[in-house]
Amino acid sequence: MSVSRYHCQLRQGAAERRAETHPLTWRLREDGAVLGLDEYVEKDGYAAVREVLTHQSPDDVVATMKEANVRGRGGAGFSAGMKWSLTMKGPGIPRGYLVCNADEMEPGTFKDRLLLEQQPHLLIEGMILGAYANHSYYGYIFLRGEYVEAARAITRALEEAREAGWLGHDIAGSGFDFDIALHTGAGRYICGEETALINSLEGQRANPRAKPPFPGQSGAWGKPTVVNNVETLCNAPSVMRHGAKWYQALSGELSDDGGTKLYGISGKVERPGLWELPIGIPGRELLERAGGLRDGRALKTWLPGGGSTGFLLPEHLDKPLDFDTIGELGSRLGTGLLTVVNEDQSVLALVRNLEQFFARESCGWCTPCRDGLPWVVKLLQALERGEGRRGDLEMLDKLADDLGPGKTFCAHAPGAAMPLASALRYFRDEFERGVAPPARAAQADPMPVGGA
Repeated sequence: MSVSRYHCQLRQGAAERRAETHPLTWRLREDGAVLGLDEYVEKDGYAAVREVLTHQSPDDVVATMKEANVRGRGGAGFSAGMKWSLTMKGPGIPRGYLVCNADEMEPGTFKDRLLLEQQPHLLIEGMILGAYANHSYYGYIFLRGEYVEAARAITRALEEAREAGWLGHDIAGSGFDFDIALHTGAGRYICGEETALINSLEGQRANPRAKPPFPGQSGAWGKPTVVNNVETLCNAPSVMRHGAKWYQALSGELSDDGGTKLYGISGKVERPGLWELPIGIPGRELLERAGGLRDGRALKTWLPGGGSTGFLLPEHLDKPLDFDTIGELGSRLGTGLLTVVNEDQSVLALVRNLEQFFARESCGWCTPCRDGLPWVVKLLQALERGEGRRGDLEMLDKLADDLGPGKTFCAHAPGAAMPLASALRYFRDEFERGVAPPARAAQADPMPVGGA
């Protein structure tokens, strides 16, 4: 497989990646081929499983993950160790499930694809450790259906792991039983929400569930269930192998968040791709590694972590790319993959494109999302045609507020509202230019009623 086909190409050579500094990528082959079981084991693979299952308790694993401050790499940034500590387990509590969210449908995001296609055994090892910590009986990898290459690599890796005794009965002679199944989804963005993912896994419509109960208490098929992102689980082997203090030191003084992050960048840059770097590096360093913008154009704005994050300005590039700092700027780190916009590109057109995606991907469960997002799209389309009306921008402000946190059933609508609200704040003049003069607006067709 040629990695040059994809933006998910790792832009760091083997000489730059070392075991002590690049826990996620140091094993990867230079040619981008899948890392098989033998090569993975030669490079310290499954050593953490053997050590943990024979010498540590599940509570020890949870405590180490909490101390390392491994924050969820899927977008929310919630402590993985804390999440694991909230899982119901103990006498009389049935063993539940560990689910890996490999749906990766966030616009502008392609980091998990690298790990899934080239190093599936790292994910399997991380899932075994997570299952042990959470008393899970079985695991599922919920994979985006379009990731065909990843499905092939994972299927083969699961077979290899079973044949070698790393999955199944009595793993590494520890008495712990655990196995994993690959489940390919049908391509719905809403499955990034953990309870919608669980519903889909059960064969139901992918609608989010009311919480509480949380999945850690009652998830898949009514049993305790933990859902973690690919990159989050892939951090577990190195944390358990080398310890929390080692992992925390990887980010040094850059951030209180521990470890490294698979950062990426796309848009009109010279070298789009991925880099494993200490969490907390500034955005400017990432842009420089990507060779800057093409054709010498100037940076206009950027999204720090996918389409559901808020726009930031060029002066924000020197801020650390970590969860808390980006949150203080009014956006979210999200998946940590930057989308850059140059001076020639229209923010209005970009936002309209994003909102069309979010409107289409709404599950329709709650009114603000089901009806509000199509109206956002219609208003943006009119503005883009130069047929906007007086009051349209104020209506967009109100819709962005109505779609905000705490006003909808899940985080889909708040995620859609964030790029809209930030674009209106920073680039309002672009939207204002789409408002037609009164005479022209009067001639425009009345806005139709209904969905987009």
